[in-house]
Amino acid sequence: MFRRRGDGLIASAMLAPAIAILSIFVVYPLGRAVWLGHLRCDATGRKCRTSGWMQYFDVLRSSDFQHALKVTFVYALLTVPAGLVIGVGLAVLADKQIRGIGFFRTIFSSTVATSVAVASLIWFVLLQPQVGLLPDMLSMFGVMKNPGLLNDAGTALPAIAITSIWANLGFTFIIVTAALQSIPAELFESAMMDGAGGWKRFTNVTIPMLSPTLLFVSVVLVTRAFQAYAEVDLLTKGGPNPERSTETVTYLIYGQTSLVKNDIGLKSTTAVLLFVILLVLSLVQFRSLERRVHYGN
Repeated sequence: MFRRRGDGLIASAMLAPAIAILSIFVVYPLGRAVWLGHLRCDATGRKCRTSGWMQYFDVLRSSDFQHALKVTFVYALLTVPAGLVIGVGLAVLADKQIRGIGFFRTIFSSTVATSVAVASLIWFVLLQPQVGLLPDMLSMFGVMKNPGLLNDAGTALPAIAITSIWANLGFTFIIVTAALQSIPAELFESAMMDGAGGWKRFTNVTIPMLSPTLLFVSVVLVTRAFQAYAEVDLLTKGGPNPERSTETVTYLIYGQTSLVKNDIGLKSTTAVLLFVILLVLSLVQFRSLERRVHYGN
């Protein structure tokens, strides 16, 4: 009995620093945001008045939030599947034991060391109609529009999506490559002895063994897509206006041109709603995909 009590005290002492950090930097800010979510404040954030807890439903039903949420969903649909497919494809190609493959592995994973700000500035230059290379290449096929990809409401969001896919490609490539190298070679040898071709081995061996990693990467990419801010701010600032075709939920909270930028109460309400939406999406992903995940060796 005394030994168990001693073990409990030791465990509590070891967990105390982590619990303190979690409470200070996660629990308290979240609770504070939830509390501020029912307030309406002035530009200074000091003179606040209660607006009732129905403010959460009012913001959820507002046209501005629904517009930003729609843009965010479209952005996630543009970035997550494409980024996952390209990352897996490059990882499978780079997993081949051929001469010089290390150079390509370095190239494919290099974007992991590139910040969102640097990636956005690189693509901002590439997409500029005056000096960029891409507008000249696209104009040869007659698909380039006069304002430029970032200045046209129909192409601004896909242009930012390309930037995000490129910036996240290194992360996806490294994680999937590590998972590929952990797959036992005996499984591929057995499949080859059974007469399975390359595609059969990929669909019946590689994908099932990668399924836990793919679930993890997909959750991370969806979370990143719903938290997209820096690329939107640097490339389009939520525009082109007045359509606001690239105004994501995160930009609605923090953007310089945001409609709620001077009201800390509305900003907190929107942030809490974004947290709830991300939580629900993560649970849906785990519930819908976990049954297809293979954890065996």
